[in-house]
Amino acid sequence: MAVHELAGKPAPASILVNVPRLISAYYTFRPDPAERDQRVSFGTSGHRGSSFATSFNEDHILAITQAICDYRVKAGIGGPLFLGMDTHALSEPAHISALEVLAANGVEVRIAKDQEYTPTPVISHAILTFNRDIGVRSGSGGPKLGGAGDAVRAAGRSDGAGTGRADGIVITPSHNPPDDGGFKYNPPHGGPADTEATRWIEDRANVLLENSNQGVQRMPYERALRQPNVQEHDYISTYVDDIGSVIDMEAIRASGLRMAADPMGGSGIAYWEPMRERYGLDLTVVNPEVDPTFRFMRVDKDGKIRMDCSSPYAMAGLIDLKNDYDLAFGNDSDYDRHGIVTPKAGLLNPNHYLAAAVEYLFQSRQDWNEGAAVGKTVVTSSMVERVATHLGREVSEVPVGFKWFVDGLLDGSYGFGGEESAGASFLRLDGTVWTTDKDGFILDLLAAEITAKTGSDPSEHYAVLVEKFGEPIYERMEAPATPEQKAALKDLSPEQVTAGELAGEEILAKLTHAPGNGAAIGGLKVVTENGWFAARPSGTESIYKIYAESFRGADHLAQIQEEAQAIVSSALAAAGL
Repeated sequence: MAVHELAGKPAPASILVNVPRLISAYYTFRPDPAERDQRVSFGTSGHRGSSFATSFNEDHILAITQAICDYRVKAGIGGPLFLGMDTHALSEPAHISALEVLAANGVEVRIAKDQEYTPTPVISHAILTFNRDIGVRSGSGGPKLGGAGDAVRAAGRSDGAGTGRADGIVITPSHNPPDDGGFKYNPPHGGPADTEATRWIEDRANVLLENSNQGVQRMPYERALRQPNVQEHDYISTYVDDIGSVIDMEAIRASGLRMAADPMGGSGIAYWEPMRERYGLDLTVVNPEVDPTFRFMRVDKDGKIRMDCSSPYAMAGLIDLKNDYDLAFGNDSDYDRHGIVTPKAGLLNPNHYLAAAVEYLFQSRQDWNEGAAVGKTVVTSSMVERVATHLGREVSEVPVGFKWFVDGLLDGSYGFGGEESAGASFLRLDGTVWTTDKDGFILDLLAAEITAKTGSDPSEHYAVLVEKFGEPIYERMEAPATPEQKAALKDLSPEQVTAGELAGEEILAKLTHAPGNGAAIGGLKVVTENGWFAARPSGTESIYKIYAESFRGADHLAQIQEEAQAIVSSALAAAGL
């Protein structure tokens, strides 16, 4: 994809979303369930769309929320539901719609004090903390945070075993453009819902849509706010006060590191100042603005505004400040992703940082289970695997989607779970679970801890890893794809790779299922000793992606990409597309 002429530049007024028109479309456009693109569809991160495209409108949110209420009854989930939203323009009306339905269904709802924005990891933390505490109060002793597997997962069964446990909803399209909306459900395990749950919710919501939402219970918003089952919750204090259990905050304070945080207009904007005060950090919030047009952002590679903290184009403003601070970080709108900026490296490649994080964590966290594995997705750099193997740690490779890390983080069998798209979480200092969803805050602060305790920033640690294990070159290619093309690519098979070699190296594996858990990867991965590619459709956008990596240089990578594209083209041609 060619780099747009606006990439890395301040967003001009001509590309800003018309917020009043966007909100009007939310309430006035009616989805047609007969149109595939207008139905409820849960991808890897919930339902996403735009009111302009009639794919994220009031009818969708009413139906999805009612479906979640019905699912809670089916699963025997009777505790509070923690409700949060990010700063996208569509999140506010969706929050109103959701609360109207939840209140009418008698769900005990926890909303943020003063209608503050709430990051994804904060919702996960709230769910897990509540479920831990209710386990202690009941005398069951569990789930202790980290040994919660069986006890918390019981709430996902349909036998009523989960009565009294909490779950949550996060209203966010993550880093997507300003005209998008998103809606995702986190069951009592605190992480993204699994495929079984999302399929049930999706199917139920679409039945409601097909019947003009006649089965939706709803009450006016102002009345919902007065219901005794709707209560405010102090998300900020409970999260900030606890973050010292996962990060060595005292080491950061004592180091005197000069840090900058760019909230990028996201839901974590109100968390940094309490964190600075609580732990005595030398921390500057460089952009405290919230604006649903995100006019303060730099334009991304394709000419769109996108809060992608792993993009050097979107992060250009913070990169410009790299020499003014010892460390700087940015996060996407719901704070489940991270971007780390150092004086020497600028924006640190997400894969590079994950490798450095793994190397540091598994040597510094002495109270973690000695058998705790490193979790990575099939499209995360193989450098992570080389580092983990060197440390004597098992590597568990799973499909794309953070839901695949939930069980391992819950029971402590994974010390760390990370994705190439700059999302990760890891255990508390004592080896118990922190969050089961991605947490951008702790990855930001881990970079500070690494620098404070070792005297070298993560980019310097990665340079040492390159000396030990070689220097990989990693690229992701994207292209537009229709639903039919995405379906064809999802069904790629090993048989479509007839050659015994890839880019001159013997093929060691042709994978359609992840080695770590046997789950389908929704595409194909081909592996050699020094390179690999994976082709798969996006679960959240109308594109397909080819990921490729080589430890033998740029020419070898180009050859891998060329052969991967030929396989994709052949698959589409065979499907008549």
